[in-house]
Amino acid sequence: MVETLSVRFVKRFPGGAEIRGALEKEGGASSVTVLFGPSGCGKTTMLRCLAGLERPEEGVIRFGGETWFDAERRVFVPPRKRGVGLLFQDYALFPHLSVAANVGYGLKGVAADEARRRVGEWLERFGLSGMGRRKPHQLSGGQRQRVALARALAAEPRVLLLDEPLSALDRALREELQGELRRHLLGCGVPAIVVTHDRGEALALGDELAVMQAGRMLQYGEMSGVFRRPVSPEVAEIVGMDNILPGRVVGREGEEAIVECGKIRLRATCAAEGKVWVCFRGEDVVFGDTGGHAFPARVVSVQAGIPLARVELDAGILLIARPSGKRLPDGGETMLAVPPDAVHVMAR
Repeated sequence: MVETLSVRFVKRFPGGAEIRGALEKEGGASSVTVLFGPSGCGKTTMLRCLAGLERPEEGVIRFGGETWFDAERRVFVPPRKRGVGLLFQDYALFPHLSVAANVGYGLKGVAADEARRRVGEWLERFGLSGMGRRKPHQLSGGQRQRVALARALAAEPRVLLLDEPLSALDRALREELQGELRRHLLGCGVPAIVVTHDRGEALALGDELAVMQAGRMLQYGEMSGVFRRPVSPEVAEIVGMDNILPGRVVGREGEEAIVECGKIRLRATCAAEGKVWVCFRGEDVVFGDTGGHAFPARVVSVQAGIPLARVELDAGILLIARPSGKRLPDGGETMLAVPPDAVHVMAR
């Protein structure tokens, strides 16, 4: 039976800060939801409320047929009875315990032979065989992360919660381990919810994206859909849309709208009319006279980058492009175009 996690709650803090959690997630072995947004927006608080480490003032949290929290009915299931696996950003490994003892820490009450079997199985699964007697300080950052994940999974949780799981590592190692962590999350057999403020990490790890800002859930949906089709300028900015422009629909040709943004005109497949917001990614900007819909621009600055450069352009309004491999001189004149299917339009 597929178990659904249903979340609607309000958590208040002294001083007036308020976090409103809202999420509806079906369980499954191949589903990772990312809670995404700037630092301080409430992502970790939402995770702690799900785990039972914080108690909201209003709302309901349910998983499957169980109610974990109901403010009106005064129901509050403690963390140990929720069957949640929690991975902290600093991993919270016990420095005085061996790797094997850390992984088996949550197996109190399990028969000794079964506990040893589970610990050995998870050490092998995470490539830690032969390291069971080591202490955490004898491991690399990536190995410590795997020990923490193995410990969370050894207790056979029903939901796995990860708070900035790669933030304790340097950038090069984070990027190296993103694919590995994704494989482990997909293979663990339980739904996972991951907190991060890093866009690249969110894209690498998640299937669904929940965007938060200032304690509010702004948009929740399939990963590429949220990144390509944000519901508001606020979401567009958070997910890294390079170009967010005020515009106005001035005409139509078939299914395409003609949108005027300052001195340029763009085409988009949309039903909007009147004043709108227009957004598109820098990597979707095409250089050169593509015929028909191109417009002139002057290069203001070029910043080298891997894999994409960042180019600022003056087309009567400031635009950002991110070409791959093509460098343009400062002050150079060029022609630009943006494919209609890359232009996202929101009513204003």
